Amino acid sequence: MSFLQLLWAVTHGMESISKRMRRTVGVTGPQRLVIRLIGRGGRVAPGELAEILHVHPSSLTGVLRRLERAGLVRRTPDPGDGRRVILALTSRGQMLNDQDRGTVESAVKRMLRRAPAAHAAATREVLSAFASELAADTRPAVTTKRRTRSRARRVTARRAPRA
Repeated sequence: MSFLQLLWAVTHGMESISKRMRRTVGVTGPQRLVIRLIGRGGRVAPGELAEILHVHPSSLTGVLRRLERAGLVRRTPDPGDGRRVILALTSRGQMLNDQDRGTVESAVKRMLRRAPAAHAAATREVLSAFASELAADTRPAVTTKRRTRSRARRVTARRAPRA
């Protein structure tokens, strides 16, 4: 199997487990990852969480809202800065954080127990390099898209009839 085919297989497997997790655990894979990260840090600001996940903060808004509605995460004002909020797990969230049966990370743990440490380290390096390449490839596209939209607005404004 080619490298790209393996990546697609991993993606498909993670998506399948994520759907099953929603039914069996009560959260999706991405929601579970957010719970694990909040649980590991104890208390974290949404912006910090977005940085850890390498996503824009607005991408987390829906996930955090669903976790909060489910009673798994709570937002509290940051005592050091009233403009910020801090995320923490509720007692239900902590119970879910402690459970790992039937989750993506349980599959990862099983695989890592079987794999030689050198293979795991090499895989981590390759995936990290690949993630960096993907990030580099998306940056110019966003910039170009913004420039195109700005240019389109200027052109439209110039063509607008004058009163």
